[in-house]
Amino acid sequence: MGPIAMQSTQKIKVHRTEVGGVLVLEPRIFGDQRGFFFESYNQATMAEIGIVENFVQDNHSRSAKNVLRGLHYQLKQAQGKLVRAVAGEIFDVAVDLRRSSPTFGKWASAILSAESKRMMWVPAGCAHGFLVLSDFAEVLYKATDFYAPEHERSIAYGDPDIGINWPLRESPVLSGKDANGLRFSEAPVYE
Repeated sequence: MGPIAMQSTQKIKVHRTEVGGVLVLEPRIFGDQRGFFFESYNQATMAEIGIVENFVQDNHSRSAKNVLRGLHYQLKQAQGKLVRAVAGEIFDVAVDLRRSSPTFGKWASAILSAESKRMMWVPAGCAHGFLVLSDFAEVLYKATDFYAPEHERSIAYGDPDIGINWPLRESPVLSGKDANGLRFSEAPVYE
């Protein structure tokens, strides 16, 4: 699945995906012989495109090639996430877990990399995960609520009911939690 519609402001291009509320964002890059500059977050620009949430936590992870993290979500204290890769390249995925949504159970993906500087907005009510495609990747994401391990859940990355087309060439490297992720049909979801 990929972006299906695009909108543009002076500072950012917005690609709307087939999953309600999931956006792929391309910031405007200013570069010359010295390097580059771009706004990775601007509250006013985000509000223009409909992201008005208040971010309360920033997270930074580093993972080796073929590490798959996810599909994670929190039942309470649901987190919206603004995700970007600052080193390397990832296959980033959002799955709609909002039962009342017309795209419930659907997924959207994007390749995010340090080179492209693309970001993905994953609204609260979606599970999130990514696969590292490069030798390693560092991922930063802003979250709209605090991490609450007692409310965190994990859905199996290879669940056939969701059917994510991960670009895997071999079995991924998983945490114990992710190796034991729930089936989508058995996972608690949002109303």
